[in-house]
Amino acid sequence: MAVTDAAIDRIKQMIVSGELRPGDRLPREADLAARLGLSRNSLREAVKALALIRVLEVRQGDGTYVTSLDPALLMENIGFVLDLHQDASVLEFFEVRRILEPAAAERAALRMPDEDIAAVHKLLDDLGPDPSVADLLDSDVEFHRLIAVGSGNRALASIIDSLRQPTYRARIWRGLTQTDAVARTLAEHRAILTAIEAHEPEVARSWATVHIVGVERWIQEAVDLEDVHPSRG
Repeated sequence: MAVTDAAIDRIKQMIVSGELRPGDRLPREADLAARLGLSRNSLREAVKALALIRVLEVRQGDGTYVTSLDPALLMENIGFVLDLHQDASVLEFFEVRRILEPAAAERAALRMPDEDIAAVHKLLDDLGPDPSVADLLDSDVEFHRLIAVGSGNRALASIIDSLRQPTYRARIWRGLTQTDAVARTLAEHRAILTAIEAHEPEVARSWATVHIVGVERWIQEAVDLEDVHPSRG
């Protein structure tokens, strides 16, 4: 189990045991890290991840709190992180994305109006050179939505949008744990957009395929699911 995952598991156990309850404030970082036998950096990454999936709330100048959610909902969110190591179903959603999103990019290269392409440029430019994982994910969702809409096929755009929620937390996890995931995502988004703007449908399709396959492969490696979904090479 990765160091960040181990840190998350230990915080989970504190919540499951009732040692930490919804609304409770976490101990000081140094104290909690020492108590759990973790480095402060590992603990910090775990807190960041749990805040992104709304298990913890970081209040600037005040501390970090367990969110005031129903305990069952807390466990559902935390369980995702561990279930990802046992359940291949999220890969099936990414397989569907790999079929549909390259088709949307290909069609967008033929149909997307110039003003809509300019809106996607602005979306990427507004992120700046070094966005946070949270900002990137918000932009990522909007990027894929705009490309799907740009395909000119409303049914296709609607189906792609329906895949957003089942894959969102896996994308969070990739952004937090894969080296250079943010920079790689931005570069691939720009490559897709450049091909669309140049009206090169085959290139747009290829870059969109590379983009989705990269996430699929990361999930397979991160959760050790090769026996469930063998690599397609």
